Amino acid sequence: MVSGLYSAFDDVLILEAVRTPWCDYGGALGLVSPTDLGIKVGREVLRRAAIDPTAVDSVLAGCMAQASFDAYMLPRHIGLYSGVPQVVPALAVQRICGTGFELLRQAGEQIAAGRVELALCVGSESMSRNPIAAYTHRGGFRLGAPVEFKDFLWEALYDPAPDVDMIGTAENLARRHGIGREEVDAYALRSFQCALEAQRQGAFAGEIVALCDETFELDGYRPRGIALPRGLTQLEQDSHPRPTSLQALSRLRAIHAGGVQTAGNSCAVVDGAAAALVASAGMQSDRPALARLLAASAVGVAPELMGIGPAPAIRLLLARSGLRLDDIDRFEINEAQAAQVLAVQRELQLEPHRLNQQGGSIALGHPLAATGLRLTLTLARQLRAANQRYGIAAACIGGGQGMALLIENPAFQPG
Repeated sequence: MVSGLYSAFDDVLILEAVRTPWCDYGGALGLVSPTDLGIKVGREVLRRAAIDPTAVDSVLAGCMAQASFDAYMLPRHIGLYSGVPQVVPALAVQRICGTGFELLRQAGEQIAAGRVELALCVGSESMSRNPIAAYTHRGGFRLGAPVEFKDFLWEALYDPAPDVDMIGTAENLARRHGIGREEVDAYALRSFQCALEAQRQGAFAGEIVALCDETFELDGYRPRGIALPRGLTQLEQDSHPRPTSLQALSRLRAIHAGGVQTAGNSCAVVDGAAAALVASAGMQSDRPALARLLAASAVGVAPELMGIGPAPAIRLLLARSGLRLDDIDRFEINEAQAAQVLAVQRELQLEPHRLNQQGGSIALGHPLAATGLRLTLTLARQLRAANQRYGIAAACIGGGQGMALLIENPAFQPG
């Protein structure tokens, strides 16, 4: 049996979830604090669920980057400015690309243990505001010594333990599984085509809250808010999906000499936030819940092969839950790199028609802490629309981990 961390939940619901548009690095959200993006989705998910913020018992929030000087207070500020009572504590959660799943797992455990009835989970990320940082100059600058300011976002993609960057881990998987450049480009093209088609059909409209200039007030405290660039009055859809072709993708230079991964077949760098309300079954009103949260798993894998993490995480989830791969109607597996998700697909022998049917992070983007919530939200909405029962969302995690979440459509009707 696959080893790892497994959590099962009885009567735990995801009542509602929402996200901002995912916006390209340096674009319309490039100067917006992730705290403010988090407040926006926190307020919106409570509004959509028609739940008074005073009913929230726990705030869980995640953000990987220290993207503002008040970053330490991000979870607390998201809770307070969302209207959650001062007496309710807030916790920062971090599992890199699995942070969104970890938020839901921890909320499920708090509810299953009877400690809370309702948790507000928020993942928010400004990739654009990752700092240029130095860790060695607190004591000053010596004459002739190297000046060590570096791009935090770029350097964070390198794992010094195996001496490889994240793209290199995908190249390791490509070599191990015999995955060539044409195959990864074809997968990337599919991701863009599926995302564009989902946009045209309005599939994302129901999960996205439009952004505009807005002020968030809190009695007795300083206001804060969102300011879009001059001339832009509203942002309402993901900015990265775009028409492309195999010819265009094939012309892009590989990031590593002789490799298969390029800027076009790797996840897009974007800014965005997502939120979910996780509750005990007793909190459900006349409105149907978005999903039942059944189980979560987290595993460790070799750092140099970190992208394979979803495969053992999904195996553990299935083995402990008593389900088979064929019982799962849809999968949302984060597309960190095309070679990475193709390697996972091969290991699981997973048919393409069950995987990422509305595109993935290659087309949409990957705002680290928010992605797990987006995958779960998108998956739950697909299950509901297609009257399907079970879905699994999963992601690889830098440093060598994988995480997966099992959800059930509460409105499923057999036959």
